[in-house]
Amino acid sequence: MSNPIKISYIEFPGDDLAAIEEFYTKTFGWTFTQYGPEYSSFEDGQLSGGFYKTEAKSSAELGAPLIVLYSEELEASEASVKENGGRICKEIFSFPGGRRFQFLDPHGNELAIWSDK
Repeated sequence: MSNPIKISYIEFPGDDLAAIEEFYTKTFGWTFTQYGPEYSSFEDGQLSGGFYKTEAKSSAELGAPLIVLYSEELEASEASVKENGGRICKEIFSFPGGRRFQFLDPHGNELAIWSDK
């Protein structure tokens, strides 16, 4: 294919954008740009995305895609998630090729972090 298509932006729901920004900034070092009270975009160094104001939540159990982040230090990432207000919903487990855990951000969006170490 001469015009490869790839994911370049992802959006998450969030009801308290200030709390969301604080969590992701402290936990992962993401930077944010606010576009009014209803929308905030982020940069993680590789992928861009945003949070839009709504009560809806992103949950794999309800059929939403599970966003999986990568970490070279899985236990340190898990500790950071907990320290900054995230909740672990699936403890660290092994799978062929690595290990991961799943968590809920302060809004209740479900994400995962994996490592091959």
